[in-house]
Amino acid sequence: MTKGGIYLLLLVLIAAGSTALGWEGRQVLATAIFSGFILGTLLFWKFRLAFAFLGIVALLATDVLDLPHLIEFASLDIILFLIGMMIVVGFLEERRFFEVIVEKALTLLPRRARVLMASTMAMAALSAALVDEVTSILFMSAITLQITRRLALDPVPFIIMIVFGTNIGSSATVVGNPIGVMIALRGGLTFFDFLRWATPIAVAGLLLAIPLSFWYFARDIALFDHALRDKAGQVIPMEAMPARDLLVSSVLFLGTIGGLVLHHQLESLLGLEKNTMLIGVAAFFAGIALLLDRDRARELVEKRVDWWTLTFFMLLFASAGTLRYVGVTRRIAEGFVAVTGGREGLLLAATTWGSGLLSAFMDNVLAVATLIPVVTDLQEMGAAVDTLWWGLLFGGTFLGNLTLIGSTANIVALGILERDEGIHISFLRWLKPGLVIAVPTLLLAHLLIALQAPLMR
Repeated sequence: MTKGGIYLLLLVLIAAGSTALGWEGRQVLATAIFSGFILGTLLFWKFRLAFAFLGIVALLATDVLDLPHLIEFASLDIILFLIGMMIVVGFLEERRFFEVIVEKALTLLPRRARVLMASTMAMAALSAALVDEVTSILFMSAITLQITRRLALDPVPFIIMIVFGTNIGSSATVVGNPIGVMIALRGGLTFFDFLRWATPIAVAGLLLAIPLSFWYFARDIALFDHALRDKAGQVIPMEAMPARDLLVSSVLFLGTIGGLVLHHQLESLLGLEKNTMLIGVAAFFAGIALLLDRDRARELVEKRVDWWTLTFFMLLFASAGTLRYVGVTRRIAEGFVAVTGGREGLLLAATTWGSGLLSAFMDNVLAVATLIPVVTDLQEMGAAVDTLWWGLLFGGTFLGNLTLIGSTANIVALGILERDEGIHISFLRWLKPGLVIAVPTLLLAHLLIALQAPLMR
C-alpha cells in the first residue's frame, strides 16, 4: 500500500473510532483534522508545513475553530521566547563562541577514549541545558566529526552517543528544549523549579546513559582508544577568536543565562505575572545582540531564526489547542481517570510512558504539545498534576532517544551525517542502542519522580 493509501486508511479508522466512542460531531471532526495534520507530518516529513497550513484551513472552514481562538492557541508567548533565544544563540554561533569553549575543554582532557567520550557527552548535555538541543547538536556534531575524520573512525556510534547526551541534557533546564518552554509556561514552572526537580534527574540519567553507551559501543570505543595511541590524534586547531568578540560573547551569554535563572525574582521585584520575564529576558538580550550586530542585524534575524520550524510550531499549537476547545482532551482526560482510578501513581505512569512512546514515533514536540491540554484538563478535574509535568518532560526527552525521529536533535544529527559524510542510518541501527539507553533512563526518571512526589506538592 502506498503512503497515500495508508494515510487515508488511518484517517478513516480514527474518525470511525472516535464516532464509535460516542463523541460529538465537532469532536470527531477536530480529531480527524488534527490526525490528518500529524499523520501527514509523519508520513510526508518534508511537507509537514503544508499539512499544518491545510489543517488550520480545514479547522477554520468547518467552523471548528474561529480566528480569535486561533490567535489565542498559537502560543505566541512560546514563539517569542524561541525567537529571542535563536537570535542570541545565532549571534554567539557566528562568533564561534561555543566552538571555542568546547575546543578549550577538549584540549585539557586525557587522551583516553572513555574519558574523552564521557566528557564530550557531558559537554553535549551541558550545552543543551544552557542553550538548546539544536544548537548543542550542531556544534557538538561538528567537533565530533572533526575528531572521527582525524582518526579515520566510523562517526555513526559517536554521533549517536552525542545525541543521547544532548537529549538527556535538554531536560535539565527550561531553555534546553522547546517542550521545556511549553511545560514551564503552561504548568507555571520557573527556571528554579527546573533546577530543583529536573536537573538532578537529568544528571542521574546522564550518569546511567554513559556506561550503557560504552557497553553497547564497546568495540567502537576500543577502536577509538587504539587510534588515539597509534595516531596521537589531535583536535584540528581553530583560528583564534578575537579578544573583543570573546568578551562581548561571554557577557551576552552569561547575562542571558543569569537573567533566565533570576527571572522569577525579577517578576516578584517588578510585580509582574509569573513567567513574564522568562520571555522578557530572551527578548531583551536578543535586542542587545541586534544592536551589537548593527548593519548585519537584519541578516541575523532572517538567517538565524528558524522561521520554518516556528511557523510549524504555531500551527501545531493552534491545532492542539482546538482539541481542548471542543472537548476532545477532556474526553481523553476522563479516559485517563477511568483507567487509572485517578490514582496519582498510575496517572504518572500513563503520562510519562504515553508521552515517551508518542515522542519516539511522532517527535517529542508534537507529542508534548498534544498532551499538555490533557494534563491541564486533569488539573481542572481535581487530579494532582505536580508530577505529571515532569513525567511529560522526561518522557519526551529521554524516550526521544529511542528512534530516529524522537526529537529534533536526532533529525538534525541525521541531516549532518547525510550532508557531510554521505551516511544514512537505518531505523534499526538507531533503535538497538536507543532501546539500551532510552528505556533504562526513563525508568530511572520515573522512579525518581515517584519518590519525590510528596515533596512536589
